[in-house]
Amino acid sequence: MEPRAARSRRRAGSRREQEDRPSGGGNAEALGGPDLVQWTQHMEAVKAQLLEQAQSQLQELLDRAMSEAVQSYPPQGRPLPTIPPDSLNNIQKPSLKKGKVFINRKSLLDELMEVQHFRTIYHMFIAGLCVFIISTVAIDLIDEGRLMLEFDLLIFSFGQLPLALMTWTPMFLSTLLAPYQALWLWARPQASGVWALGAGLGCVLLAAHTAVLGILPVHVAVKYQLPPASSCVLVFEQVRFLMKSYSFLREAVPGILRAKGGDGVRAPSFSSYLYFLFCPTLIYRETYPRTPNIRWNYVAKNFAQALGCVLYACFIMGRLCVPIFANMSREPFSTRALVLSVMHATLPGIFMLLLIFFAFLHCWLNAFAEMLRFGDRMFYRDWWNSTSFSNYYRTWNVVVHDWLYSYVYQDGLWLLGGQARRAAMLGVFLVSSVVHEYIFCFVLGFFYPVMMILFLVIGGPMNFMMHDRHTGPAWNVLMWTMLFLGQGIQVSLYCQEWYARRHCPLAQTTFWGLVTPRSWTCHT
Repeated sequence: MEPRAARSRRRAGSRREQEDRPSGGGNAEALGGPDLVQWTQHMEAVKAQLLEQAQSQLQELLDRAMSEAVQSYPPQGRPLPTIPPDSLNNIQKPSLKKGKVFINRKSLLDELMEVQHFRTIYHMFIAGLCVFIISTVAIDLIDEGRLMLEFDLLIFSFGQLPLALMTWTPMFLSTLLAPYQALWLWARPQASGVWALGAGLGCVLLAAHTAVLGILPVHVAVKYQLPPASSCVLVFEQVRFLMKSYSFLREAVPGILRAKGGDGVRAPSFSSYLYFLFCPTLIYRETYPRTPNIRWNYVAKNFAQALGCVLYACFIMGRLCVPIFANMSREPFSTRALVLSVMHATLPGIFMLLLIFFAFLHCWLNAFAEMLRFGDRMFYRDWWNSTSFSNYYRTWNVVVHDWLYSYVYQDGLWLLGGQARRAAMLGVFLVSSVVHEYIFCFVLGFFYPVMMILFLVIGGPMNFMMHDRHTGPAWNVLMWTMLFLGQGIQVSLYCQEWYARRHCPLAQTTFWGLVTPRSWTCHT
């Protein structure tokens, strides 16, 4: 039973609340007038917008997870659980095209650098660079009696860099104007005859754009014999612009085609396309998650680390590769010499792999992401923990993997049917291997399909044999062993061919002379 005094206090409090309550049923205008009504409506609109965005992102995540689960575990003759017909009307059908969802997240190495034990490994690599510098200074002082800071390899590699940057300008302008203008012509709501003329003009613009990107950098590199680093600038930008142009059109055109009669068709804003050309992703979206501010010290730190990696790579090539391979073509070709050269090249090869990963996928992309306040920094995953080739390919370069997964694998499944997973995967390997070999051919100036054979002939079957069901430390050791050997083979064969083509130039330029490895027959 409630005490009498407590009941009296409760009734008195209730009467005071009724007296203090405004008349009119708590009308908002009585409390704050029109301003409160507008503020309430504004907050309701903000709440609805936030809920809609959260629901959309959550739906995309769930749809993609469900699609991958269905593709990975197809039913094998087992009856599926039935769903009541009435409940089907309440299920929202997912879209056919599952897209990448961007969220704010830091790069994995930035998170690991917060752990002291992992930071020590980073300090060990810096100590290695210091040892290279000290050894260079000591050898110069002992052998020459004076300090000789030789940067011949660095100066040669970046020779004619201004010409490469001048060539980049028309490539960028073509990518900036042609795809967007073509899309704008296709999106204009005009009569059928005028629209067909505009669509044809848009196709001509895209053809010209493809010709500029495909022919101009190759012409400049061949005519002026650009050295490797300058050629890297052109070929990476060539491939990047082509992939970004395709992604922009692939993401924007379906919405235009679905519009009936062109009513209400809105082309993406030019500012969003311009931002996409510089942000570190190959998947186009009109908006991306953004960070609140720019940490300029973080930008400077990443650019400095990228420069340090370039110097580190030059030291490695000058100390560990040039002395071994410069005179190798003067000896007769033999299996013994080939095996020894591969073993010598494993250490510099794996160092080069780690430096390329850290300099580009971490430092360079994070620097641009920070300057553009790009929030999604997952440019790679923990590929070093991989126990299978399939996991390594997915986690090594997430930026390129997202493009291949979205526009080669998923579109291949859409064209060939959901059961053609192996054919779609083979298409991914074929496209990736051809592009990688093209990049090596462009940079080095000769055709020697080492990368294509390793990637397609060896890496492709290994992707199916060493799959995700293999776990454990032994498989991770096997992965690293194969990475060591693969990098050793690449460095050894490409270095041998590089020096052989300089020691044994062709007396007459022929097609077979250009595509036949010179290191097999060059003995001077």
